[in-house]
Amino acid sequence: MQPILRALHVEKYFGAFQALKDVSLLVSRGEVVCIIGPSGSGKSTLLRCISQLESIDGGVITVEDEIAGFRRDGDTLVPLSDARIAAQRQRVGMVFQRFNLFPHRSVLQNLMEGPVRVQKRPAGECRAEAVALLDRVGLAEKASAYPNELSGGQQQRVAIARALAMRPKILLFDEPTSALDPELVGEVLSVMKELARSGMTMMVVTHEIAFCREVADRVIFMDGGAIIAAGTPDEMIVRPTNPRVANFISAVL
Repeated sequence: MQPILRALHVEKYFGAFQALKDVSLLVSRGEVVCIIGPSGSGKSTLLRCISQLESIDGGVITVEDEIAGFRRDGDTLVPLSDARIAAQRQRVGMVFQRFNLFPHRSVLQNLMEGPVRVQKRPAGECRAEAVALLDRVGLAEKASAYPNELSGGQQQRVAIARALAMRPKILLFDEPTSALDPELVGEVLSVMKELARSGMTMMVVTHEIAFCREVADRVIFMDGGAIIAAGTPDEMIVRPTNPRVANFISAVL
């Protein structure tokens, strides 16, 4: 499959602390990649660099063969303008641990905000698409509700629909169920499973090992800012051969 995302020798520092160490990976169109590992291993930082919420300090990231944050001028990489970076970001959707919905806007308005104001698409078209997306995540009846009237699981499903409303090429999930009460986790994972079945390209940072085993095409294990191992769910979860991965899976399960 043709890679939609390439991360090559990516490095990221926060002061003297190196959060990402020579991280390289390819993600194919339609692939579901789950990223697991201990807290502080660089998983969320990697997603934030891919979405250009954080700048990288070494290496290169490309989405659909376009270099994130830069353009090539001969052998030199020239930083893009803020406007061009904002345009690039639209191809990468991001779903966070905390839902980050606009509290003063209705569910429907939350979905329409980006497509209308950022992408300058017709309001009628955006409304129709937003209604369809709410139906897709099982919240058609909540279009006029406000975020504080929803459960955490419902808010996260709205956040997923809002990300989809921007028509991203790849959707990133940063521990999307970690802030939810246990009884609400399943409704969010069900939506994510449907997205995976539909062919959405997804990168998911998660501790939901059963979800990884069921849905992922590939599982990546990170520790200390580096990719330690990668493979199929069977290779990484059912029969891990890397001792560090085996210990982690045993502890989580």
